[in-house]
Amino acid sequence: MLIRNGHLIDPASGLDQTGDLRLENGRIAGIGSLTPEDGEEVLDATGKVVCPGLVDVHVHFRDPGQTWKEDIHTGAAAAAAGGFTTVVCMANTVPPLDSVEVLQDLIQREKDLPIRVLNTANATVGMKGEELTDMDALKKAGAVGFTDDGKPIRNAAVTLAAMKKCGELGVPLSFHEEDPDLIASPGVNQGKVSEAVGVGGAPASAEYSLAARDCALAFDTNCDIDIQHVSAARTVDVLRAMKQINPHIHGEVTPQHFSFTEDLVLERGALARVNPPLRTEADRQALLKGLQDGTLDLIVTDHAPHAKEEKDKGIAKAPSGMIGLETSLGLGMTCLVHAGVLSLSAMLEKMTINPCRLYHLPYGTLSAGASGDVTIFDPDAEWVVPDHFQSKSANSPFIGMTLKGKVCWTISRGQIVYHAE
Repeated sequence: MLIRNGHLIDPASGLDQTGDLRLENGRIAGIGSLTPEDGEEVLDATGKVVCPGLVDVHVHFRDPGQTWKEDIHTGAAAAAAGGFTTVVCMANTVPPLDSVEVLQDLIQREKDLPIRVLNTANATVGMKGEELTDMDALKKAGAVGFTDDGKPIRNAAVTLAAMKKCGELGVPLSFHEEDPDLIASPGVNQGKVSEAVGVGGAPASAEYSLAARDCALAFDTNCDIDIQHVSAARTVDVLRAMKQINPHIHGEVTPQHFSFTEDLVLERGALARVNPPLRTEADRQALLKGLQDGTLDLIVTDHAPHAKEEKDKGIAKAPSGMIGLETSLGLGMTCLVHAGVLSLSAMLEKMTINPCRLYHLPYGTLSAGASGDVTIFDPDAEWVVPDHFQSKSANSPFIGMTLKGKVCWTISRGQIVYHAE
């Protein structure tokens, strides 16, 4: 396959030029001004960006145990439609991924998916925060990292032990930082909006207090820790200070958190309920500054499908979370690049090579010989978010919004796995 006349952007190598890209045998075989060969498929990418396949290291595919919301097949289809060629699933499944048997079954079923679907395993048995899993065996079985995402590890001694073990194994440890002792009710920021909708809410202190503790515990453990879905200004301050001391600290941010505030709850109700919650404009601006200065080095979706009947229970009873794989690039282009917050290359760095470096994955680059994972998108195309998705669920608060920046082709291992109509 020859991709012609595209705007080639590869943050890993600094490539940023118009040119051609050749794929052969599932790998990148050439970059530059290339001539089509006999029988070669040609894609015209004039006016479009050609970048490494996007990588999302924080998704929930609900498989096993809650496959009425999503499964590995619909999750992979949603990822491909969003331009993602590699995703890392969180381990809060039913049963949780705390045993080799459950993990191996899932990995076996993921082998023939159109994109790479990788898995974390639980840091603690049953996600109870009391006893470490057999991390050695789980890593050997294929876990690429560890997390109890969805629940914080409240015991500091257990947290430190997990960090030391992950440091020895050379895999990242990811943290959902929300102290339940400080939360009246999850999913909505504590303040004017929580009062308006009649719930107790979740304060920013629940996030930054645990983030500060875990950043401090990480000293001298040689463990790469990932502070997940950062939402609060003070958490950004904590990470900024701690990263100056410890380069093994990383911070995620989602499109929903850098694009919108708690006011979206008033407009879209339970569809905008998410853990941690959307917060104030001051918090959102702090997230943007964190993206600009590198404090927040990962953009993830926290893709969290729920069934319609679950979200229809209302703001007080609906589960938290929203889907995001199919809107991530559009929100990033609209609210970061076209808004003048980040350059295109800077945004793509946080969606390609940075997550690959954290998880030690040999992807996220257009370098010759690299895996043929490529995303082609129109940076200026406007589109309206539909009410149906490749995902099995449609719990998105962005339905009906106009975004600027649309995926045209997703190519995984040299094969087209998504083509926009």
